[in-house]
Amino acid sequence: MNGDPAVSPIARPATHAPRSRVLAVSSGGGHWDELMLMRPLLQQYDTRYATTSAALAARDGIEDAVILPDCNRNEPVQSLRSVLRAFYTVLRIRPDVIVSTGAAPGFFCILAGRLVGARTIWIDSFANAEQLSMCGKLSRYAASLCLVQWPHLAGARARFMGGLL
Repeated sequence: MNGDPAVSPIARPATHAPRSRVLAVSSGGGHWDELMLMRPLLQQYDTRYATTSAALAARDGIEDAVILPDCNRNEPVQSLRSVLRAFYTVLRIRPDVIVSTGAAPGFFCILAGRLVGARTIWIDSFANAEQLSMCGKLSRYAASLCLVQWPHLAGARARFMGGLL
């Protein structure tokens, strides 16, 4: 991703406040590691982080991270908790932009963001080399911009602009 604000999908038009409020969301593990690769770009903005792992946030020096319940499609009760927490987080922070590298909790923040008028960016994981993740497939329709990290996955509502790795 290019760090130049003039071409960044996060940058606001010149008629708005100089710094966009960004909510950067991911699950733990590789999703978080990919989000941290974008940290130099995100530091240009008023960025809050949300993750499913307090330990990872602490490891990377992020003291005020919002902790979301981790979930998957096989855990409906935990998924509902994650949806509610994601919507609460978005309503409280009121970001201009939401960026997520996955997984489900990030997708829930994308949905909440669209409802409050935020621009939303889904970046499907580098690990998804054969096909988009389930949330990636849904994000093609839910997110303002859906990005893939493999050129052959670009297509219907998913763009390739390079990889994070």
